Amino acid sequence: MKHAPYWPRMLTRAKAAAYVDLPATKFMQEVAAGRLPMPARLGGQEHWDRNALDLELDQLSDSFTDWRKDQPGLAA
Repeated sequence: MKHAPYWPRMLTRAKAAAYVDLPATKFMQEVAAGRLPMPARLGGQEHWDRNALDLELDQLSDSFTDWRKDQPGLAA
């Protein structure tokens, strides 16, 4: 069985983008749009809190509606 990668609590931009499976430019667009959290300065660099990313992603996931429930013959 393959193990999940180790993700530190505070992530650089590149690691944060990889964590949410987005290219860095798209990740920054999501941050600018307010859908992902702003970074904190740590050690003179921007870092994203992995827990804050998880909270925002949980909220995004909860906002999805399941379109299948209204379709005949499709089980949700």
